[in-house]
Amino acid sequence: MRLPLLALAAITTAVPAAAATRVLTDLNDGWRFQQSDLEGGQAADLDDSAWSSVRLPHDWSIRGDFQKDAPSGSSGGFLPTGVAWYRKHFTTPEAGGGRRVFVEFDGVMSNSDVWINGAHLGSRPSGYVGLRYELTPHLKAGGENVLAVRADTSAQPASRWYTGSGIYRKARLVVVDPVRFSQDGVFLSTPEVAAESAVLACQAEVMNESDADLEVTLRTTVHSPDGAEVATREAVGQVLAGAVGVVEQDLSITKPELWHVSHGALYTVTNQLLVDGQPRDEVATRIGIRRAEFRPDTGFWLNGQNLKLKGVCLHHCAGAVGAAVPKSLWRERLMALQRLGVNAVRTSHNPVDPVFLDLCDELGLLVMDEFFDVWHRGKRRHDYHLYFDEWWRRDLRETVRRDRNHPSVIMYSVGNEIRDTHDAEHAKRVLAGLVEVCHQTDPTRPVTQGLFRPNVTHDYDNGLADLLDVIGTNYRTTELLDAWRDDPTRKVVNTEQGHDRSRWLTCRDNAQVAGQFLWVGIDYLGESARWPITTFDTGLLDRTGHPHARGYERQSWWSETPMVRAFRRVAPTALTPEDPGYEESEWKRPQVLFDDWTPQDADPGEQLVEVYSNCEEVELLLNGESLGAQPLSRSGRARQWRVDYQPGKLVAVARDSGAEVARHELQTAGPPARLELISSVGQLSDSVDQVAVVEARVVDASGVLVPGAEQLVTFTVDGPGAVRAVDNGSPTSHEPFRGDQRTTYRGRCIAIVGADAAEGELTVTAAAEGLEPGEATIRVAE
Repeated sequence: MRLPLLALAAITTAVPAAAATRVLTDLNDGWRFQQSDLEGGQAADLDDSAWSSVRLPHDWSIRGDFQKDAPSGSSGGFLPTGVAWYRKHFTTPEAGGGRRVFVEFDGVMSNSDVWINGAHLGSRPSGYVGLRYELTPHLKAGGENVLAVRADTSAQPASRWYTGSGIYRKARLVVVDPVRFSQDGVFLSTPEVAAESAVLACQAEVMNESDADLEVTLRTTVHSPDGAEVATREAVGQVLAGAVGVVEQDLSITKPELWHVSHGALYTVTNQLLVDGQPRDEVATRIGIRRAEFRPDTGFWLNGQNLKLKGVCLHHCAGAVGAAVPKSLWRERLMALQRLGVNAVRTSHNPVDPVFLDLCDELGLLVMDEFFDVWHRGKRRHDYHLYFDEWWRRDLRETVRRDRNHPSVIMYSVGNEIRDTHDAEHAKRVLAGLVEVCHQTDPTRPVTQGLFRPNVTHDYDNGLADLLDVIGTNYRTTELLDAWRDDPTRKVVNTEQGHDRSRWLTCRDNAQVAGQFLWVGIDYLGESARWPITTFDTGLLDRTGHPHARGYERQSWWSETPMVRAFRRVAPTALTPEDPGYEESEWKRPQVLFDDWTPQDADPGEQLVEVYSNCEEVELLLNGESLGAQPLSRSGRARQWRVDYQPGKLVAVARDSGAEVARHELQTAGPPARLELISSVGQLSDSVDQVAVVEARVVDASGVLVPGAEQLVTFTVDGPGAVRAVDNGSPTSHEPFRGDQRTTYRGRCIAIVGADAAEGELTVTAAAEGLEPGEATIRVAE
């Protein structure tokens, strides 16, 4: 990841030309916003004083009402779309010595246009790629400037999932010297990695916008994860006037601390560009030293260790905050997935926020970095297929350059279930071009694609699949294995897969399959089939980040940490491919399980208890009486007991080698008595990166969750902060995410709380009719 070299300055601060080689200025605060179209919205002298004030990242669609007739339809979660304008007033930073000023946006959804002081800078159809425009010739020296952005999601349907609308990622100003590193022009890789030493290869692309040929010096310094300097070196190169040159060098690092799964050991590499001994530019990048490879017979290897990719597919939204996801919220959700045994993520099906990749670097999560859901043949009337021909090469190249220094990224995916494959020769030409751009821009990583019904379009036989470094197939694992047997030199991975056990066992028991990526890791808005459903809800986590039952089942297969979890099953177990009557869509059938011992029926009779555990033995007890113990099967199937219901306490005790290593208790709940609040953090700052997730739980007098409680909860915040959004995870709730009220679902709901000042204390209170209120305190500090 790229690191700023200075603390971000306030936008009104004038930055002296000699203050730094490169100055990054946060551009997230103080935007004016209007949720409608207008003529002349770009004019510098437009009176926007009556517009709303917003802070980036900002997704305006998520604050709208659900509407059955919304143009985005079920694909967009029945939320609003349209045109919106943003305007930002700022003072020109000092840029003496011919320094250049740029504006960068990490993502604007979508069909964006950007102006400075009324001058049009450019347009971009994709809402997922970064934008960068030079402002220098249009700035008013020492005066006020106006940035204007028009974002247009009115053409619908344009996606198969919820996209959000507006400037939903971060923005900044960048001031640089005419002699500088090109945008994302520093490429770092580790071609040799061993326990005793590693080689760091540095390739720096230098842009010389001066009028003289120059000799430049590249000085590189490496700091270890604990901050110690471990290597430094200089190299000299020549760059012609008005041209771009490349300076290369290798550095040796002794006894490197390797980046690994769940161990995000990050080195900081500082590249400094000097001319005549004077610094002109400086960029710091965090990297991980690791060796990743795919082998045809044994799948994926990291640092000499054979690992199965236990992956999930993720869309870019996060429930109540939509597409404008604070870093801390992604951190909580990724860590929750890791606790379930997940070690890899597929970024379905578009370039992600750079912040997301930063987190994967820090947490030690592997990433399949995916770029396109369509090529020339669209899946929705107004999706990216309209722009693919004109934009794919630039969008792909710029994104690979942006992402290639992230140690978490182990492969690129250039397509998901692409429909162009019905014309094999056309599809092969397109795919060859995509793979070539990836290899030219980053020759160190393999390229894959989530093939769509490859046996129907003969992708394994007509040469298309073999254009890929690693053949990826969605579902259809048996066909993928047959393709490998036809040619055992092929490297293969299941790029997308359902949740059932048989599919996991096929992956687990065939070493040549590098791994699988579940659809889906977290419930997401959109792709919801029909009203009143707004959410695709087959995740390991629900929309609030709370684990589903299937999440704990997956944990029992994927996690090495001893665990046990008990549920009441009230629907038949899903069929597997070996069962009579099985259909391909079987894994989508609702699996109704409840993590409670409080049936709605006062006399429910026999209950089917299903227990997930990775431990050798599980014993089930009801009110202290043993109901027997069951061993762990090789297939990891759930252990089941038929239990005559009695109110009280149901306990599952897990043992390894006869010793208790985990337990889970379910207790019958009494009448609702009070609200209990649990905050995800005890302290936060007023950064756009941080929020607290405060969960309200309806509990009885003993503190037991009341699962059937549906109570309208009102959240209030006392202190320098506010409720940013509310949610309950229900896929059919049409309550808005804005505001401070939410009805509990399965006894729970959440408020997402942010701070509005640098220090202080927040007291969050939740109240509901007939219940004792709950309270949580959060400290605010830098």
